[in-house]
Amino acid sequence: MGKKLMATVGLGLSFIYILNPTFGIFEFIPDATPFIGNLDEATATGILIWCAKELFSKKEKQREDILDDKA
Repeated sequence: MGKKLMATVGLGLSFIYILNPTFGIFEFIPDATPFIGNLDEATATGILIWCAKELFSKKEKQREDILDDKA
């Protein structure tokens, strides 16, 4: 249950952060910084993908287990 909650919170926060870069309300690394300006968005995208995989791959596995039990 704790891992699912962490993945849900990570998914929500990273999604909000990715939608926010042009508004500039909060940003960890300014985009104008040479070479590393977009690393925070890249990290947020990686977190988003990992959390989505963590949440949805388990649901898919559970669905497969249910279908296997019925057969």
